[in-house]
Amino acid sequence: MNFVFQSSPWWIPLCLLVGGLYAFLLYQPKSSWSKPANLALAGLRFVVVSTLCLLLLNVLLRQTEVSIEKKTVVLALDNSASVGKLGENLKAGLKKLSESLQDKGYTVALQTLRETPVSTLDSVQFTQKSTDLSGLLSHVKTNLEGRNVTDVVLLSDGIINRGASPTFNSYPFPIHALAVGDTTPKRDVNLKSLSANQIAYLGNQFPLQADVVADGYAGKTATVLLRKGGQTLSQQTVRFDKENALATVNFTTQASAKGVQHLTVEVLPLPGEFNTRNNRKDVYIEVIDGRQKILVVASAPHPDIKAIRSIIEKNDNFEFDFQIVNPSSPAQPSDKKYDLIIFHQQPDAFNSAGPYIKRLLDTGVPAFWIVASQTGTTPLNNAQQIAQIQSQPGQVDKVTGFYNRNFTRLNLNPETMELLRRLPPMTVPFGEVKPLANSEVVLYQKKNNIETTKPLLVLNTGAKRGAILLGEGLWEWRLEEYRLTEKQEAVDDLFTKIIQFLSAKDDKRKLRIYPTQHQFQIEDRVSLETEIYNDLYERIYGPEVALSVTDEKGQTRKYTYVSSASRFEISNLPVGVYKYTATAKVLGKDETASGEFIIRDEQLELANTTADYNGLRQLSQQTGGQFFTASQLDNLEKALVSRDLPDKLTSTEDLREPINLRWIFFILITLLALEWGVRKYLGSY
Repeated sequence: MNFVFQSSPWWIPLCLLVGGLYAFLLYQPKSSWSKPANLALAGLRFVVVSTLCLLLLNVLLRQTEVSIEKKTVVLALDNSASVGKLGENLKAGLKKLSESLQDKGYTVALQTLRETPVSTLDSVQFTQKSTDLSGLLSHVKTNLEGRNVTDVVLLSDGIINRGASPTFNSYPFPIHALAVGDTTPKRDVNLKSLSANQIAYLGNQFPLQADVVADGYAGKTATVLLRKGGQTLSQQTVRFDKENALATVNFTTQASAKGVQHLTVEVLPLPGEFNTRNNRKDVYIEVIDGRQKILVVASAPHPDIKAIRSIIEKNDNFEFDFQIVNPSSPAQPSDKKYDLIIFHQQPDAFNSAGPYIKRLLDTGVPAFWIVASQTGTTPLNNAQQIAQIQSQPGQVDKVTGFYNRNFTRLNLNPETMELLRRLPPMTVPFGEVKPLANSEVVLYQKKNNIETTKPLLVLNTGAKRGAILLGEGLWEWRLEEYRLTEKQEAVDDLFTKIIQFLSAKDDKRKLRIYPTQHQFQIEDRVSLETEIYNDLYERIYGPEVALSVTDEKGQTRKYTYVSSASRFEISNLPVGVYKYTATAKVLGKDETASGEFIIRDEQLELANTTADYNGLRQLSQQTGGQFFTASQLDNLEKALVSRDLPDKLTSTEDLREPINLRWIFFILITLLALEWGVRKYLGSY
């Protein structure tokens, strides 16, 4: 810590002289108290006055802080079920390795397949039902960003059944593979994959495709069954021509009833199979009456339209239509009825398609407006009752978006929505945006890291539902999300739920109960959202709800709970399709709600039990690390310690004006109060 002078240091003696002269003149006359007391009081006044004069010189206080970031080794543990006992048996060796590294001055961090780090090895359970090594290493990068990570030790059997291979990514640290497991192929028949559409239409036939892999059964045959509720619908026989063979089986079945159909494909076990638990897979098909039709009306082709189409077509329940309307391409009337119309860059500044837009809106179809460079804000304000935009033509701004955590209607995950802050800016009209009655802000605008109250995405939840997105650049959002996460979930989930809400038929029920997601894993709690409304369709709380949950065998479980702002959760349900019925007395009348949900058990870890060392070797070579097996744990320790890397020094410098430091103000006030108190005690003011 030192001082930086913005004026000549020769002013300091003058400041001290002023303080001394002031004290001398004040306490020079003969006083009624003793000489030591007089000198002490003069000293207090000298310190206060001199300090005030020095503060007027505007001296800067420079503080340099140096922090030491110890070198860190990360133990990245593939705690999946395929590692299982092999990982448990290595815990003692890993503890010894961790203690040895800490004795050498290292910090040891732990990371598993779960996103949150763990604190101790004893808390790690090798029971995860899938393996995503790319995600595991991404968690290391994210959770330890800015730390002095010198090495990562990856304990794994190399089996990947979720996400991309980590060899496709780059990492800022060397990865040392600690390989476990048996690489010897075993005699086995494996139902590798089962493909089917998630949605089928009532009365139609739909296909299922099963891929069967066999090791060690050359010249043998196997029987593949398609079952429903214990009844065999169809069976086929496949022949394996070589030791490592792949056979494809195609089934066709009928969508005979609405609701979720639970089908099972099973390969009958062959003699000598090592693992028969991977011979069976379940598939759940939702049978519906028809698709919801969505029309996109645009002024011209645009990358955002491609992004919208990709989002819509990910859901088999939606049907996409597209129409360009401009002066050179007039509207083509159609007798087709739509559930939602998305207007992109419509209406334009000249309102050239105004009559056509009015004809569409007069049918009462909900509208989703996407504002872009050619949108005319004046005709747009006249066409919708979602938000009013005050903007001059051609004046635009660049903003990013952030989620309104007070918006809860669509059950979006606020933590997932935080990703939107990291996405590229959208081009929006420059001006004021005022949401209208029954409108809720989903996303706000963020300008240069400053969070504003200007809406970016607004949803009208009134009688005439609608939404408006005040910007273009949706295609860049989807690309950037994939670059950051290797998935397209947050943006797609947001707009899918907006589209689902707008295109859904009006729901006049006063009791609504629905699962927070359609499918749950067997280890998850089933979470049910309860909504109860009065005659004005205002949300109310407190009525008692009787819930019955029935599985495929007809067994019913009954629950009773009081509706509240929190969700009702059910645990320990077996695999299968469940139908639920709920009743409640609302304002003296009995109300009923019903629905379905699915409990799945994805046994990805059982599909392949043969360790893959090649991918681990390649990953180590790419990152500058080394490859070790479980028996070479001592060699791994020597390799880590032998590098003798330095700790990381970080220096930060801070310049402050002492006149802005509160503690100096309070010291001066204390000194003046002390002087005044002593003078009063001695009989003077």
